[in-house]
This record gives sequence, structure tokens and C-alpha cells, in this order.
Amino acid sequence: MKTMLFLFAWAGAISSGPARPNANPTTSTTAPKPQIQSGAEQTGLYVTSLKGKRVGMVVNQTSMIRQTHVVDSLLSLGVSIKTIFAPEHGFRGTASAGEKIGNGRDPKSGVSIVSLYGKNYKPAAAQLDSLDVIVFDIQDVGARFYTYISTLHYVMEACAEAKKPLVVLDRPNPNGHYVDGPVLDPAFKSFVGMHPIPVVHGLTVGELARMINGEKWLAGGLQCSLTVVPVKGYTHATPYTLPIAPSPNLPNRQAVLLYPSLCFFEGTNVSLGRGTDTQFQVIGSPTYPGGPYTFTPTDKPGAVNPPNKGKLCYGYNLTKIDAQKLGLSLSYLLDFYQKTPDKETFFLKTNFIDKLAGTDQLRKQIIAGVPEKAIRQSWEPALTRYKQLRKTYLLYL
Repeated sequence: MKTMLFLFAWAGAISSGPARPNANPTTSTTAPKPQIQSGAEQTGLYVTSLKGKRVGMVVNQTSMIRQTHVVDSLLSLGVSIKTIFAPEHGFRGTASAGEKIGNGRDPKSGVSIVSLYGKNYKPAAAQLDSLDVIVFDIQDVGARFYTYISTLHYVMEACAEAKKPLVVLDRPNPNGHYVDGPVLDPAFKSFVGMHPIPVVHGLTVGELARMINGEKWLAGGLQCSLTVVPVKGYTHATPYTLPIAPSPNLPNRQAVLLYPSLCFFEGTNVSLGRGTDTQFQVIGSPTYPGGPYTFTPTDKPGAVNPPNKGKLCYGYNLTKIDAQKLGLSLSYLLDFYQKTPDKETFFLKTNFIDKLAGTDQLRKQIIAGVPEKAIRQSWEPALTRYKQLRKTYLLYL
């Protein structure tokens, strides 16, 4: 099964082969850096091929072409959009994490909306029958447990089963400059971790789609007809600040960079600042003995009934640390566990931490007092094997 890169219209088919450099590399050390353009922004590369077709869009509030939503832009260019598929947090991105999203109709465009969160993670065959092509354009943050890439997986699977082509409008990965964390054990597969990749996978959505296809990770080893419209002017070494918050509780660049380290706390009794204005930038617990910072979670848009609601939490304010340099760190998680007075209640009874880590080994190592260096050593050699695999599917250096 081949993956396409848009050069003009849908011409220029390429296989999911060796790593490919950015389309327009700068060879002169004095030349200005090219401006980053998302796949969606480069309408000249794909709009012609969508015209005359019945189009379904998998999009949310990040699916923008500068100041205009991609749905509105494509409608104005004569593309016939029949259905909007909305992931977790909804089409406009305001729903709380885990909140049920219902079907409806977009009041601005009049296009019908189908939720892809809750019971309907995957587009039903009947929902694709009246469509000719599906377009996926959602900003990811580069962490395995961020559920938009799980939505991508199910959309690819539905397209493969229905024999419908999928177009991925690629966007930069703000955590794409490194690869780290435990590789998921398939025994712990869930909606917050579907693929045998590390927590920080170092791929854009387009590159991950190529990997899913190439490694035949879809049900039954299916492959979908995949086309990727690549980002222009981007490399994995390019620092990138998201112009729009990707979800209600990742409000800024600091939160996005801290997310791979702090999301493990979702499997504990520690608050990550949901219900404050510093989500994923503060950590604290009512029972933590010390810590120079305090906060009290309350109901907020996108954070209804947050953990430790109404309780004074003691911990740390991480808004000023160098999160780019920190990378994926276990130091805060280990510190909170070691200092918590009631270790029996630190991890949630559901062992959700195992789904986030993609293994039960991390939880067991923390309980056993294994130091971070030794924990990291246990991630090898799976992490090294993944890094080699990743090279096969890179579109950007």
C-alpha cells in the first residue's frame, strides 16, 4: 500500500520508504529560515483533488488556515463538505476531558457533526457510505497518550474497511525534537495508547499515519489509501509554538512541553492544575508534605469536577522552569510518591497509570523504589529499536 505526498493535486505517489528531507531545505547558512506552513495552509496542493467529491472532515478548533477554520476555507473554495467528525473535546474544543460529545450540526456552516468520542470512536460504515474522501486535520502534541492519534487510528481503520481514501493535512509536532519513554506493551493497549511506540514518539501526525499503515497496525493488518500533505519549512529540530490551544487543559507552550512528564499524574491522586488557570503547569496534593506552592481546583470550562476539587493542594509551580530542556522527566512523579504519607492511595485503584505508561512495570518500579536512571535503562532495547523504525517513516529531518 502506498502513501502519497502532495506535490500538485494528488500526483507524485511515493511508498512508505526511507526518511525524506524537508521539501525545501535551506542550503545557505545565511539564507532566511523558511516560514512554516501547515499542510492545510497549502490549499493549492490538494483543493483541486477534493472538488467534485463528497468530503468528510476530521477536525477540531486547531484546524485553522491562519484566522479561518479549514472547513470554512474549503467551503468558500467550492469543496463539498458533507460531514464533520469531531474528536475528544468536540468540534470547537471546549468539552472537558472524557466528557460525552453528542452529534449535531455546526451552526456556522450547517454541516452535520458526528462525534468520534464516547461509544463511537470509529466512523461507522454507514457514516462513510455517502462520502468519497476523508480529510484529517488535527494538531497533535507528540505524546502517545494524547487521544487525537487514537482517533487517527480508528479513522484510518474505517477508511481501509470502506475503501475510502484518507488525506492527512500534516502539522508540526511541538514535542517532535526528541524520543523518550517506555514503549507500549500491546497487553496495555487502550484509547490512551494504541501503538507500540514510546510516550514521546517524535513523529508528526502524517509520519505516524505512515508508520501505522506501513507496520500494518490496523485491525486485520489492513492498510488504508493514505495521502499526506506535508508541512513546509519544518524539521524536527524546529522549535514550534502552537498558535491555538490543542485542548482546554493545554493552554500554552509550557503546558504542552510539560505534558509528557506530568500526564502520568493522571493515574494518581495528585492534581495537575485542572480547574485552575495553570493546567499542566502546577502539581499538588492535599496530602503532599511540603512544596512552596498552593492552589485550589474549582470548576472551569473544560474542567468540570476536576481532581481534588475545592481542596487546598500543596506542591510546585512549574510555569517558569525550562520545560524544553526538561524533556520527559520522572523526577516529580518519583518525588511525590516517595513523600506521600499514604502510598496505598497514591495510585488510583483503576491502575490507570499502567495505561498511560503502556506497561505495569513503571508503577511496580516506583513502588519498589527503583531510581530514575535504572527505570530509564529498563526502557532499552525497545526504545532503541523504535528509534530505528522511526527513521523509515520520517518526512522531515
